[in-house]
Amino acid sequence: MPSGLVALALGGFGIGLTEFLIAGLLPQVASGFAVSEAAAGWLISGYALSVAVGAIALTAATARLPRKQVLLGLLALFVAGNLLSAIAPNYPVMLLGRIVAALCHGSFFGIGSLVARSLVAPEKKSQAVAIMFAGLTVANVLGVPFGALVGERWGWRAAFWAVTAIGVLALAGIAALVPAWAGRVRPATGTDPVPDRPATGPGESNPAPPSGLRAQLRAFRSWQVWLTLTATALSYGGMFGAFSYIAYTFTEVSGFAPADIAWLLMVYGVGLVVGNLVGGRAADRDRDRALVLALSGLTLTLALFGLLAGSATASVVLVFVMGVTGFASVPGMITRVTDYAHGAALAASANVSASNVGNALGAWLGGLAITAGLGYTSPLYVGAGIALLSTAVMVIAVRRAGTPRVADRAPTS
Repeated sequence: MPSGLVALALGGFGIGLTEFLIAGLLPQVASGFAVSEAAAGWLISGYALSVAVGAIALTAATARLPRKQVLLGLLALFVAGNLLSAIAPNYPVMLLGRIVAALCHGSFFGIGSLVARSLVAPEKKSQAVAIMFAGLTVANVLGVPFGALVGERWGWRAAFWAVTAIGVLALAGIAALVPAWAGRVRPATGTDPVPDRPATGPGESNPAPPSGLRAQLRAFRSWQVWLTLTATALSYGGMFGAFSYIAYTFTEVSGFAPADIAWLLMVYGVGLVVGNLVGGRAADRDRDRALVLALSGLTLTLALFGLLAGSATASVVLVFVMGVTGFASVPGMITRVTDYAHGAALAASANVSASNVGNALGAWLGGLAITAGLGYTSPLYVGAGIALLSTAVMVIAVRRAGTPRVADRAPTS
């Protein structure tokens, strides 16, 4: 795998850290700025909303710019946002820093996935995407404990200074290791939805970006793009519908002490890392089959978790499997949506927005189930139901792919 993928993974790690570490710092931030816990919570929810908006807005605004330069600009925005948070004199400035940092999140992973897949041979495109996302999954494991540890020793500002430094390193790494042609594609031929090799190589002249905003919007005429985006939103909704309330399930049903939550969440995070890497490799062998199996596995895992949550041992095993099956579909979903969108960066970023919409939907429905008095296992069953819908949508997408409409076919040269 090219060294440029390491730089992309480091960028993903930094962005993942800034998303997750705040959860372990909220009490300190709330105390430092003398705001309520609810107000401090906007540092999380405001970030998530900005991710969804920024993924589409920034990708659309940079449609005609070289993708490497866009990634460098996005990381510069990330560094600026975290630097602003680190030096914030008051809560509004802190919130502004979070919003600025969040704006780059979706576009970085959307455009970065196209750059990552262009660095490798076509048969390794999903693995390349998985390596880039490995930074995000590792950040999921380390984010909360990292924030809590650094915040406890040196204060919450030190955590944001550390993330700022990681962002600078990632920016330098991408500038040095990602080639200028990365992300550029030549017209597709035959039945290959989107070629993965650049039109030009190092030392050769680079053409202008292949499409502007209008051309990228045409990609959304494809039913396969919309079906894949829907499956992405529902798969995340299923996983996060269960995960959002997993601490209550552990303490109120499985019998764990509150002090056990941290290591249990790390078990889940390790599952995400494993699922991401395994899913990328499986998608390169038979992507559609791998996606259907991953989504079916998530559905079954969540249903079993609901049934067996009373067993502490089963809960540990199943929360790990939940992480594996929940993230195994991510690399394949990204390469699928960008294949049928003919490499449109806007579609890749829309996939990130879809995942955030799914997160919000799942958490909302899981909360409704608890409010209705259905108990602390109910989010698991809600998640299983949403994941089942995602599986059904993917099955429909796979069957439609056998007889694609004109809009779903790749252009021929």
